[in-house]
Amino acid sequence: MKTRPVRRAEDAVHEWRRNLGFASLRARIFAVNLVAVIVLAIMLLYLDTVRYRLLAERTDALANEAAAVAQMLSRQETDQRARAIDGLGLARGARLRLYAGDGVRLADNWQNPRNPRFIVEDPQAFGWRRASAKTIDRVLDAVLGFRDLPAYAEPAADAAGRWPEIAVARKGGQPATGLRRARDGSLLVSAAAVAPTGEAVLLIDSAEDLAELLRRERLTSGWLLLSVTALTLFLSLFLARTIVRPLRMLAIAAHRVRLGRRREVVVPRLPDRRDEIGALARAISDMSIALRRQIDATEAFAADVAHELKNPLASLRSAVEVLEQVDKPDLRAQLLAVIRDDVGRIDRLITDIADASRLDAELSRTGFQPVDLARLCTGLVSAYGITDLPRGVVVGLVPPPPLLPLIDGDAGRLAQVLRNLIDNAISFSPDGGRVELALAVAGDHVELTLSDDGPGVPAANRGDIFKRFYSERPAAEDFGRHSGLGLSIAGAIVAAHGGSITVADAPGGGALFRVSLPVA
Repeated sequence: MKTRPVRRAEDAVHEWRRNLGFASLRARIFAVNLVAVIVLAIMLLYLDTVRYRLLAERTDALANEAAAVAQMLSRQETDQRARAIDGLGLARGARLRLYAGDGVRLADNWQNPRNPRFIVEDPQAFGWRRASAKTIDRVLDAVLGFRDLPAYAEPAADAAGRWPEIAVARKGGQPATGLRRARDGSLLVSAAAVAPTGEAVLLIDSAEDLAELLRRERLTSGWLLLSVTALTLFLSLFLARTIVRPLRMLAIAAHRVRLGRRREVVVPRLPDRRDEIGALARAISDMSIALRRQIDATEAFAADVAHELKNPLASLRSAVEVLEQVDKPDLRAQLLAVIRDDVGRIDRLITDIADASRLDAELSRTGFQPVDLARLCTGLVSAYGITDLPRGVVVGLVPPPPLLPLIDGDAGRLAQVLRNLIDNAISFSPDGGRVELALAVAGDHVELTLSDDGPGVPAANRGDIFKRFYSERPAAEDFGRHSGLGLSIAGAIVAAHGGSITVADAPGGGALFRVSLPVA
């Protein structure tokens, strides 16, 4: 049964982690880093537009070349035109054909074996590298939507009518172009032009050199894409490990602390991290420790309150029960006196407990202002001077030094510290005793000392008198007159002002309280 709350807490932590989804910082890091990869992939696909542009340039150049050849042939004699075509070897191995006006082929520069020519390969003879390159080309063409092209095939009987470009050129009077795909997947560009004498010139050139150029660029870009992808994944994992992982550990620990089921939740401090995440881890760890201590202190305070209230309530209940059975007036008067004392004690306890419980919250909201301690002490001593103090005790003030520095603080709370210290000193002072305050400057602090003529504080008890409900009281004092919270409240107020409070033996005997507060 004891493990059920812990199990529910762990289930809540796992549920919180599952619900992160894309909100997780790790997912966002990967998403942001993948943007660069996506952009590079888009740039890789952009190479296809380069292919269109290069093909257009090759087509225009081939059309101009066909027109130039047609003009050249028109300036030659009819019987010399065929020989000029046969002997014309073009640089890239383009095929040049000449057709008569009736469509009969007159010449073909590939008939001369010495002329260079492009090659249409047999796909069955491809090696694995060549076949892979062609397959990738086909896949990219399909992905990018490259237009379907007619297949290139040499006609069995070559004539001008077999080539649509020639018909378009004759009809329009301008060079006409075409684009076909050979059986090995390469692109063939054709251009036709009609000479003024009526002959038609047909040029066919391979664009495989452009494909090889794009293939090399794609290969380079592909390796670059893989490298960038690998680097992106590495950086994403590195960022996830160095940023997201510790933040997630801290978030899980904080979530467990929030659930409050396990008191000893260990928040990682990341001592090796010297960056902001390490500082955050240590701050959260310190905060959880402070919170745990605060919870422990609250629980201990609640237990002390219950214990302190139990005694006067028990006494009050006994007096009330006995009061119903007592008929003698003097005994009833004694019991009523006990009841009044217990009610007064409970009232003092509740007042001091409420003050102690509100202290931290009020001090955290209070805006400190410059405070003149000399003026504050003078006013308090004057107030005690007109009060009828028990046993003829006198409260005095040693004249403070001139130009005493101001301190930053809450004047009301500092006055409460002085009253608690003075009241404590009065309760321990003998008949006709004197409580004396003094102010001095010690470096960048103002020191306030308060001495009395009482028995002093034993060295063994000096660490306990500032604890809540410390109950070491004078023997002559009525039981329950003080709650045991006065010095505890005074110590908390001084600590909230960045100061310190200690107790020692006074030079002439008695206790000497020293309060040190930083100068404004």
